[in-house]
Amino acid sequence: MEKKLSLSTTNKILTGVCGGFASYFGVDATLIRIIWVLMFVLCFGVMPAVVYILCWAIMPLPKE
Repeated sequence: MEKKLSLSTTNKILTGVCGGFASYFGVDATLIRIIWVLMFVLCFGVMPAVVYILCWAIMPLPKE
């Protein structure tokens, strides 16, 4: 079975981006969320916010 990056419909808080990355890489979604928050704080929020929005716009919904 081929792994594909997609938004999570079950493990999401806002849009499912972090849950999608977590299921793709096989890690806990909380770890991905902590990394996003750290990037947001350390980079003053501009670039991580843009990357998050781009991921949300580009990542497809999972095929069921």
